[in-house]
Amino acid sequence: MSKSELLNNISIGSWITLGHPAVAEIMAEAGFDWLAVDLEHSTITIREAEDLIRVIELKGVTPFVRLSSNNAEQIKRVMDAGAHGVIIPMVNSKTEAETAVSSVKYPPIGTRSFGLARAQKYGVDFDNYLEWQRNNTIVVVQIEHIDAVNDLAGILSVEGVDAYIVGPYDLTGSLGIPGQFDHPEFLSAMDRIREVGNDLGVAGGLHVVEPDPRELEACIRAGNRFVAYSLDIRILDVSCRTGLRHVIELR
Repeated sequence: MSKSELLNNISIGSWITLGHPAVAEIMAEAGFDWLAVDLEHSTITIREAEDLIRVIELKGVTPFVRLSSNNAEQIKRVMDAGAHGVIIPMVNSKTEAETAVSSVKYPPIGTRSFGLARAQKYGVDFDNYLEWQRNNTIVVVQIEHIDAVNDLAGILSVEGVDAYIVGPYDLTGSLGIPGQFDHPEFLSAMDRIREVGNDLGVAGGLHVVEPDPRELEACIRAGNRFVAYSLDIRILDVSCRTGLRHVIELR
């Protein structure tokens, strides 16, 4: 799926925290528009991330990497490994958003250093990649703190910030109401986020952590367009428990 298709339509992705290529292959075959290799809350190495990126891309799905932090060195390495874009946690200010974009783009747009790796087909396709990265790399900021909500217009107005995803657990935590997704303060923050995103024309959405199709549908009906639906370990866990629940009761 092209960058335009991802950002101008409803797109649904998911998180990968298990480092086996089969996980990426199964999820890519399931019909997700994009998949994010998660380096923030997993033990996945850069080497394993490259293998997962390769599988996702070869299956025709857009590969992202969710970083462990807004780190230029890590951004450079995952982009060179072939990621089409990055999802950056805890972007709380306009300055932090500018740093992220700069780390993804080569000069003169950004500050990413030049190198030859998988993304450039190990050197043979450098010129084409140089042109591709100008307009096709994707920067997704995670809005996970009330400080980010308060500076949201500044964050989303940064040229090169393409989309946002709300991290609901961390956002409620920053409000002092961890996990209370029906609390008026959280709902007010979500309304504010959607309002600013819509005003600036930036695609955005929510991470629906539990794999509940009803929650996914409600999220889309609420106006979210760039949606993360659960993650590999929650999908696996819920599927196993659901399948066994009634059988266990018969023992």
